[in-house]
Amino acid sequence: MSKNKSDICERVSNFTQPILDSMQIELIDIEFVRIGKDFVLRLFIDKEGGVTLDDCATVSHELSAILDVEEVISDHYTMEVSSPGLDRPLKKLQDYERYSGRLVKIRTYDQLLDDSGNKRKTFLGTLDGLVDGCIRITLKEGQTATIPLDRVAKANLEFEF
Repeated sequence: MSKNKSDICERVSNFTQPILDSMQIELIDIEFVRIGKDFVLRLFIDKEGGVTLDDCATVSHELSAILDVEEVISDHYTMEVSSPGLDRPLKKLQDYERYSGRLVKIRTYDQLLDDSGNKRKTFLGTLDGLVDGCIRITLKEGQTATIPLDRVAKANLEFEF
């Protein structure tokens, strides 16, 4: 039984992947967080056309049985399985290609220059994809930006109204 959050997430991912593969579902992210005195294990899953409540329930049921036997988490915890939502995070390299042409918000660890020389930490615009390990984005204001992947703190799809 591990207390290290990243180790717990990695072990949960290893147990989860075969379940998801059999259902043709993609694991987007896993979080193991403390909220007050309680722990929460969150899994975000997705598939072509979106996940259903039944998909979430099935994954939760099957994974719970495995985690109970394997005793991956020693503390009392609650498990939540859900879709990533409309503001889906971009985590994998494939995400930046798959969602090319979509509106995204990218936050960086420190200020970077857009291609017009403006410093910023938040970039909002249309994702153009990846080029040489950098994200290309056409900003809402019209200029472009090139953001190295290792400088990205958070990247999400944005919902357009």
